[in-house]
Amino acid sequence: MAISSPILDIQHATVYRGDTLVFSDFSFVLQAGEHAAIVGPNGAGKSTLSNVLTGRDGYTLGGSVDFDGEDLLAMEPEDRANAGLFLAFQHPTEIPGVGNMYFLRAALNAVRRERGLDEIAAVDFLTLAKEHMARLDMDPAFLSRSVNDGFSGGEKKRNEVLQMSLLEPRLAILDEIDS
Repeated sequence: MAISSPILDIQHATVYRGDTLVFSDFSFVLQAGEHAAIVGPNGAGKSTLSNVLTGRDGYTLGGSVDFDGEDLLAMEPEDRANAGLFLAFQHPTEIPGVGNMYFLRAALNAVRRERGLDEIAAVDFLTLAKEHMARLDMDPAFLSRSVNDGFSGGEKKRNEVLQMSLLEPRLAILDEIDS
C-alpha cells in the first residue's frame, strides 16, 4: 500500500515579526483527512502560524512548508487560497457596503476559475448557498447583509463556516474556532 505525501509538512519553522522571535524550530506534519489542534497559551504563536501559512505580510519565516507537495512559501496568498488553503480568522473583518451574497459568489467563482470550472450564475449560486445554509441551520437573511457588518462574534464564525462549506478547501485552518 502506497503512503501518500502529507497535505501539510512544516519543517523547522522559525518566525519573526520584525526583530521579535515568535517561535522557533517548529515542525508539524498533517496527512490528508486528519484533524489536528494546536493549543497553547496566549502569545505562543498559534495565530501567527495561521497568518504565516496564508501569506500575511510582516513576518519572516525560516524553514520549509509544503502544501500538498508544493512549496507553500513560494506561493502568493491568492495562489495559496486557489490551491485550497482556507483560514477562518480569529477576528473576521467587517466589510460594510459589500453584500455577503456578492462576496461569497465572487470567492466561489475565483476558486472555480482556478479549477477550470465555469463560473456559477447568480440564480444558481443562490440555490447552492441556501442548500449550504440549510445544512448549517443558518438564516438565508445572512446573504442580504454586508459581509460581517453588525454580525455578532458567533454570526461571524458561522459566516466563515458557510464560506468554508461553499469553497470546499483542501485544508481549513480555524483560528479560535471555540469562540
